Amino acid sequence: MKPEKYELAVFPNAENLAQAAAGDWLKEIEQAPTGGAPYCVALSGGRIARQFFSLTASQAKIRGMTLEHVHFFWGDERCVPPDDPESNVGMARELLFAPLGIPARQIHRIRGEAPPAVAATEAAAEICRIAPLDAAGQPVLNLIFLGMGEDGHVASLFPGESEAVMASRPVYREVTAIKPPPLRITLGYPAIAAARQAWVLASGAGKEKALRESLSPEGKTPLARVLASRARTRILTDIVL
Repeated sequence: MKPEKYELAVFPNAENLAQAAAGDWLKEIEQAPTGGAPYCVALSGGRIARQFFSLTASQAKIRGMTLEHVHFFWGDERCVPPDDPESNVGMARELLFAPLGIPARQIHRIRGEAPPAVAATEAAAEICRIAPLDAAGQPVLNLIFLGMGEDGHVASLFPGESEAVMASRPVYREVTAIKPPPLRITLGYPAIAAARQAWVLASGAGKEKALRESLSPEGKTPLARVLASRARTRILTDIVL
């Protein structure tokens, strides 16, 4: 991967990574021109998200920020009810939305309890209703957060998909994951490519090989595809390469 395609910020541990991501994101929100337009962000799940959400809430309280113009979407969701421990929205509600009193009208969850095809269609309609669209009809998010798995997957985009599937245009689509829970809804590659900014929070032991491959010129991981599709992606990590 060409170095100009990404910015790599390395931290000594997960807490420092999450602290920096939270502070930088709140600064982005403060400085983003609005003109009455909503600030649209897609959140991720994963282990690092717990620390990130908690630290974002605590820093926002210190700064006196209400996030009143921020609309929250998801990069992916597991096909489970929102009160299931595997639900991405459940974790965000507990650690971010409830502490900051975010109104329900700003939270646009993927209905994991619905049939997957219905959930994907509804989520796409909702995000396209609020976010501006590019010429290809993809929503242009202000920022999308992505994690990275041990196999280099991001959102619920896993290795092994065909080129036709990876290039498909649905904003959200159903996937059968190679790890439990298997049924999921994910943003597609074109929607991730269309975001103004994408920040990858890559944290945890056992991911060195995946991150190294993703950054190599011959990288074939889902993260590598994301990096190739975008002009610039920011990677925050505690992984030593």
